[in-house]
Amino acid sequence: MRTGGTTYATKTEADRALTLIEAQIISGEWTDPDRGKVLLADYSEAWIRERPNLRPKTIEGYTWLRKRHIVPDLGGVQVGKLTPQMIRAWRAGLLANGVSVSVAAKAYRLLRAILTTAVEEDKMLARNPCRIKGADNEQTPERPVLTVAQVFELSDRMADRRFRGLVLLATFASLRWGEVTALRRSDIDLDARTVRVREQLLELDGGEMVLSPPKSRAGRRIVGIPSVIVPALIDHLAEFVADEPDAFVFLGKRGGFLRGNNFRREAKWADALKEMGIVGLHFHDLRHTGNTLAAQSGASLADLKARMGHDSDRAALIYQHATRDADQRIADALSARVEAEQRKAKKQGRDQDGDDDGSAGALVPMG
Repeated sequence: MRTGGTTYATKTEADRALTLIEAQIISGEWTDPDRGKVLLADYSEAWIRERPNLRPKTIEGYTWLRKRHIVPDLGGVQVGKLTPQMIRAWRAGLLANGVSVSVAAKAYRLLRAILTTAVEEDKMLARNPCRIKGADNEQTPERPVLTVAQVFELSDRMADRRFRGLVLLATFASLRWGEVTALRRSDIDLDARTVRVREQLLELDGGEMVLSPPKSRAGRRIVGIPSVIVPALIDHLAEFVADEPDAFVFLGKRGGFLRGNNFRREAKWADALKEMGIVGLHFHDLRHTGNTLAAQSGASLADLKARMGHDSDRAALIYQHATRDADQRIADALSARVEAEQRKAKKQGRDQDGDDDGSAGALVPMG
């Protein structure tokens, strides 16, 4: 027996409400009000703990977002009492308090995923209250893209030669930092000109270095590398990598796992960028450059996805759109040039016609 959600003026109204509830039960759309009484703070904590196959870095990120941006405002609310109005007010409060659009989008996506489970699996809500259009869009600014010449110049400017191959391979194989630092000698086949991605190296917040599978199934892949960087890789393997097949390809000076801060310091990354006149370039932008170059080569959507290690079309489409935009700008420039040439030709034609008319009276027909 359940207590109704409200009181009814007549028995007829109560019977009508009961009929609607019975129909929801039959269709599987009814939600048990008692289930929704659990606090969001408790439910979200259990949600992160019980999610299967989450990478350690993902767990850290989710835990930080939950503790910092979700629980303080919504943690004390029962899951079944959450409404779209509450979600809108929560997101607006984040932005008003200086939280970036990118972080707010991440927190919103996490909350929406948690409440999707509450709706679809645990039947605690009839509908997901996260319904703000565009709230999951991070609207990150366009990242810088290097030219091919700049990539080679940057690699040459690395203060330690052990990082020259790192820059070239990360760029032209479109590898993430964690993927390139986890490579072993057996992963690189210079005869076939391929690199195999089968794990990634993660640095957790506590400083622990962990080897784990790639971000997704598509992350396990074999990527072709251009022959132009093979000589640099041959030199690197000979000088800095042990002969064992499982020897790591890119390590620090002392033979330990390569950390981001150590790399930037030992390579004098900031100094190299300053000398080149480049502002705000992150290591991850090398992958962005590689993806852009691959898209400009005319690669198909499926080929881009495979090279980038993505399951979804979304990321690959970004690069294809950018390429189409660039191509359209080229077409527009060509069109403007053709139109200018046509106007020039017409003007010359009119000038020529004027000269002919002006000199016709001076000509004496011979015959």
